Amino acid sequence: MLEITNIAAQEINKIMGQENDETLKLRVGVQGGGCSGLTFFLNLDKDLGPLDKDISINDIPVRVDAKSIHYLEGAKIDYIDGPQGTGFVFDNPNVQRSCACGSSN
Repeated sequence: MLEITNIAAQEINKIMGQENDETLKLRVGVQGGGCSGLTFFLNLDKDLGPLDKDISINDIPVRVDAKSIHYLEGAKIDYIDGPQGTGFVFDNPNVQRSCACGSSN
């Protein structure tokens, strides 16, 4: 359903390790906003909502809410570190228009 590249997984594991909290999961989701009507987000979370689904991707514990699952189908999370910026980037084949709204720096 959702792919996390190896370089993004390494960065996520580094961040999660710094938090030193085994109960944290990587929450991946969408919310209203952005030029295409949706903004993708990542954060660390330990709260389980009634419609959340827990999965494992590249040995990373991931939590996705039921509303976001549909929009994340086939998406890929990557991590870039270059002259144009550093951060996590979403590549989602379901998005018909895009700008920088799907990236986090």
